[in-house]
Amino acid sequence: MEPFIISEGDSPVIAAAIHEGHLIRDELLPYLNLEEHERSREEDPYTDYLSEVSPSRVIVNVSRFETDLNRPRSKAVYQQPEDAWGLQVWKTPLPPEMLHQSLETYDAFYRRMDGFLKTAIGRFGHFALLDLHTYNHRREIHEGKTEEADAAENPEVNMGTAYNLPQWKTLIQKFITTFSGAMINGKAPDVRENVKFKGGEFQQWVTRNYGKHGLVLSIEFKKTFMDEHTGIVDIYHLRDIRRSLRFTVDELAEELILTRNV
Repeated sequence: MEPFIISEGDSPVIAAAIHEGHLIRDELLPYLNLEEHERSREEDPYTDYLSEVSPSRVIVNVSRFETDLNRPRSKAVYQQPEDAWGLQVWKTPLPPEMLHQSLETYDAFYRRMDGFLKTAIGRFGHFALLDLHTYNHRREIHEGKTEEADAAENPEVNMGTAYNLPQWKTLIQKFITTFSGAMINGKAPDVRENVKFKGGEFQQWVTRNYGKHGLVLSIEFKKTFMDEHTGIVDIYHLRDIRRSLRFTVDELAEELILTRNV
């Protein structure tokens, strides 16, 4: 399987699932200190499913535990527990040649994204990149049971927008307002901006290089639609999220086309 798949669809809205992947190169497996379920919990399952809201898609199949594409290059391979939520990822330090190969995946991804965004700008004039993620909210253990994190600091949907240029503020706010008005799992979702996450290296890289031509929404869905420990999903809840996201994406694409024609 390819480390990542980039599909150029007929839309200025690009849906990316860069932490969806679970694959680890065979040569790395003897060094790996984590069980499969430990890796799965920190990856972002079902974001490839959510990315189906647009025909323009970026799907990463490689696990973030091999190469994290949302970190600066110097931090893209976890080497210390503090790099990975306190987890000891490797039994022993990786040999330099293996580390180098993991970074080659990083470099190849950003080269491909560079060409992809240039093509999108040439076709549509502007773009919007939805950087889709999920996050855990039941880390704390009290009397042997996990407890949900404080909802005041952990919105159901966190919109990370911090690194976009000011010119996109109105369009970003319209996207957030529209999505906030959706019905997900029987109620309007708690959607807030830059509370838990502001956006990672992927958003910053896009803004540094193409910020005048497009915006990035780093959307973190709290794992209320699934059991973050077992991976069991509530498919109806997940479908609600995708349906609401698709409606908002359609509106965003129309706005981007109008922006080009102004």
